[in-house]
Amino acid sequence: MKILHTADWHIGKKLHKHYLHEDFERFITWLLTCIQEHQVEVVLISGDVFDLANPSAEARRQYYLALKKLSNLNCKIIITGGNHDSPSMLDAPREILEALNVHIIGGMPQDPAQCLIPIRNKAGEVELVVAAISFLRDSDLRAAEEGVSYDTRIEAIRKGIEAVFAQAAALCKQRFPGLPVIAMGHLYAAGIESSESERDIQIGNQAAFQASQFGDYFSYVALGHIHKPQRINAAIPAFYSGSPLPLSFSERKDEKRVLLLDTEAGFEPKSLAIPAFRKLIKVSGTLDQIKAKLSILSAEGELTNLIEVELLEEDFDARLISELDDLVTQFDKPGMEIVKHRASFKNRLRETGKLFDSHQKLEDLKPREVFAKMLEQNSYDAETKAEVTRAFQELVEQITNADPA
Repeated sequence: MKILHTADWHIGKKLHKHYLHEDFERFITWLLTCIQEHQVEVVLISGDVFDLANPSAEARRQYYLALKKLSNLNCKIIITGGNHDSPSMLDAPREILEALNVHIIGGMPQDPAQCLIPIRNKAGEVELVVAAISFLRDSDLRAAEEGVSYDTRIEAIRKGIEAVFAQAAALCKQRFPGLPVIAMGHLYAAGIESSESERDIQIGNQAAFQASQFGDYFSYVALGHIHKPQRINAAIPAFYSGSPLPLSFSERKDEKRVLLLDTEAGFEPKSLAIPAFRKLIKVSGTLDQIKAKLSILSAEGELTNLIEVELLEEDFDARLISELDDLVTQFDKPGMEIVKHRASFKNRLRETGKLFDSHQKLEDLKPREVFAKMLEQNSYDAETKAEVTRAFQELVEQITNADPA
């Protein structure tokens, strides 16, 4: 049996206010071809289907259209909710979607047996079982108690997660003895490499789940939440498939992929690389270096390349910030767009309140005195300082002589 593992679709995601709708459409088109070529029979989506708990109308449209296209390929689809998802929103159309062979576990049900989904082969026999465990919220893991210490709460969450997986294993042993079981999970495992686009979960990721706590019963663990594809150090094959699209510039060098299992060969997955539909580019350096790097860039991929620019200079200079703003505003290359820019200075300006002696208060000083102190921190030449001072004096006069009405 061929099984495909993916996760963290984050439909509706914006990257610096730039929607990734087109990226997701291309991913689904590629995924459909991939499923057909490899004759995939089961698709596992391990949480964070949406980027927001209350997704937009466009995000929902993309979701249901993707499910319709996938179901047309006659494969079973199993979806679990992630920390970004609303369990009730995912679960609402459950009965309707089951008619399309789509099974959804948006949140942890009261009866854990509802998480167990038997997978039948073409002969109608149950060949394996999927324990579809969604993201486990605090309410799923422990009862609220007053006076519980921080360390005790962390341990309670870890033990709670372990108990849920252990219970799923015990139920499978009882109801489906001798059959292989794939567990789905959406959690933060200890010792993995994360990216800046993932939201912290379960006490800021402090309650990281130890891989050894999965035990040795499951044949494979299909994980979601971490966007960088990787294996965790468990006694059994346990993998994060990663997100299919780069969701932050920190992921721009990751090889995005889905994982393919062929149960006849075992439960070690094969990695299938997802093509890059657009390039994310980070350009940093001095202003001259940034200009040079931008000048030699050329568009790659099917969609507009997105660029993040960071100015790195030794000394603060307001003119550099202005020139950077102008450079970004005037940048015009087909197929490329600067979506974020910022400036960093090694020798930062001191805060205004730290420029004066402790016995001096800012409200007791004249504006020109404060301005003069601030100006001393800049490495302007004499002519520029004189010009900036004149401009400041004009502003002060305008404010002083302004009509109070």
